[in-house]
Amino acid sequence: LDPENTGFIGVETFASLVHSHELPLDPAKLDMLVALAQGNDEGQVCYQELVDLISSKRSSSFKRAIANGQRALPRDGLLDETGLGFYKRFVRYVAYEILPCEMDRRWYFYQHRTCPPPVFMAAVTLTQIIVFLCYGARLNKWVLQTYHPEYMKSPLVYHPGHRARAWRFLTYMFMHVGLEQLGFNALLQLMIGVPLEMVHGILRISFLYLAGVLAGSLTVSITDMRAPLVGGSGGVYALCSAHLANVVMNWAGMRCPYKLLRMVLALVCMSSEVGRAVWLRFSPPLPASGPQPSFMAHLAGAIVGISMGLTILRSYEESLRDQCGWWVVLLSYGTFLLFAVFWNIFAYDLLGAQIPPPP
Repeated sequence: LDPENTGFIGVETFASLVHSHELPLDPAKLDMLVALAQGNDEGQVCYQELVDLISSKRSSSFKRAIANGQRALPRDGLLDETGLGFYKRFVRYVAYEILPCEMDRRWYFYQHRTCPPPVFMAAVTLTQIIVFLCYGARLNKWVLQTYHPEYMKSPLVYHPGHRARAWRFLTYMFMHVGLEQLGFNALLQLMIGVPLEMVHGILRISFLYLAGVLAGSLTVSITDMRAPLVGGSGGVYALCSAHLANVVMNWAGMRCPYKLLRMVLALVCMSSEVGRAVWLRFSPPLPASGPQPSFMAHLAGAIVGISMGLTILRSYEESLRDQCGWWVVLLSYGTFLLFAVFWNIFAYDLLGAQIPPPP
């Protein structure tokens, strides 16, 4: 079909090849081949785009070609699929919860594999629960654990007096104020984090979650220099704010049921959790030996989600390395990390910050 090895063939030739093919393609790829053929404005189809499609790779140019050919696709969607088992129905549910485009939903539904499973969010949540149970049993306290004098002695808690122990800037995510904070974070991690990990993969979602956690502790060390920090709220708010921002920006395309009501409930719950953290920080209900955990990690996580997270979620099955916006976000985050490191090394002594004695 391409005797001169130009790498291109005509759309009419390609369309006839698609309709008479003998390859065992799944329905989603067949629809995409038809859309690719009819959505090309130059009258040619690139061989490399065909190879990327068959090998389950996607590029921005291919996505534009698919978008141009959407009108040629069948109108029936995944909701019309019948005879699905429980797991495939769950995969379809995840597709409609996370992805705003019907073509992306079909691609995910037919390309989804059970291996690797979404282990990151499950492992983080399980570890947080185990750590909480261990400290709850040891201290015999399940609510407002931070008021117990032994709680802050944990090697996992971030404390401004232990800034040199760098691991604490991440490990604080395994500790929680009490059952109420753990329950809120665990619920969101399982309800939002697991579907996001199923769709976007363990590398992207784990990177986003840990970026929110790290940004949370570093922000506290800059803006609330006397406060300790516990809880995975930085990572949780990074995931939730990214997902909510993606839903808002693709409102017309999202097909999840009761999306307006669920959006309002999510914002109310997240705002209430921030308000509760502010209350505990400045008006502790019980006598405390030092400042209570800061609330700034919530806000830092939300900023990471709206910037870095939204870039990730809008790039489903696309390479981030080819996007200028991704490098801008990454450079901004790296600049913040560098500034925070120097701040923690020099600013406390230069400003004469009166931090509480480390436990």
